[in-house]
Amino acid sequence: MKVATLILGSAGAAIAGMLSSAAMAAGLGHAEPWQIGLQDSATPVGDWIHWFHNILLMPLITVITLFVLGLMIFVMVRFNAKSNPVPSRTTHNTLVEVLWTVIPILILVTIAIPSFRLLYFQREIPQADMTVKATGNQWFWSYEYPDTQGVSFDSYPKADKDLGPDEPRLLATDTAVVVPIDKTVRLIATANDVIHAWTIPAFGMKIDAIPGRLNEDWFRATKEGVFYGECSELCGKDHSFMPIMVRVVSQADFDAWLAKAKTAGVEEANKMFAAKSAPAADTQTIAQQ
Repeated sequence: MKVATLILGSAGAAIAGMLSSAAMAAGLGHAEPWQIGLQDSATPVGDWIHWFHNILLMPLITVITLFVLGLMIFVMVRFNAKSNPVPSRTTHNTLVEVLWTVIPILILVTIAIPSFRLLYFQREIPQADMTVKATGNQWFWSYEYPDTQGVSFDSYPKADKDLGPDEPRLLATDTAVVVPIDKTVRLIATANDVIHAWTIPAFGMKIDAIPGRLNEDWFRATKEGVFYGECSELCGKDHSFMPIMVRVVSQADFDAWLAKAKTAGVEEANKMFAAKSAPAADTQTIAQQ
């Protein structure tokens, strides 16, 4: 039993270290090198998913894993041929059979109740403040803002030579979806050719884009920043080159971007964000252009 205690203690310490490392490594907007846990949440749905995973599932999984490990070690030590040369001929134990039937049922019920509540929260679309339509193509995304009368654009992955200092390779796009913070955005997803999937891990959302069908999802970003995702449905040879980039800004910045996009086009409107993110030495150059 000393061996079992040592192994269980080591396993517990390892899991605790992994969870703390995950919390330290998780970044906002995209995955970080050596990250273990989920990306930092930026929406109410994402917050609930984090609670479900970190507070309910992980402790439950850890307890079950350690219990089964300890039970296996105990059986191997206590009932091996050397320690127990005359094996028991017991074939049934009513109490044990009742326990291993009832306890898993209770565990599943414990998981099911918050799981169904989370699913309902995800799929019950609230009253939206704005709508964005995402159309999947082989192999890029097209976006429309139906409420704005004409703002639309295509979004392609950024070439390596054009990447900014903080832009991740294969995730950054030449044109980002821009939305205001703390506003409910209804996302309509469809496709022109094959099935795609619009996914932003930090938002806790993934919705299939199916040709000839309109699917809808929603998000309300509670943090400003740039958030990345990608197509999550195998859609052909360039499936891995369909990134998604969402820029969450203040309401004032969004209104300014939208006004500029309507009058001068999305490309010109995006320059306001390039100017804000440029280093101080480059800001004057951008202003002079």
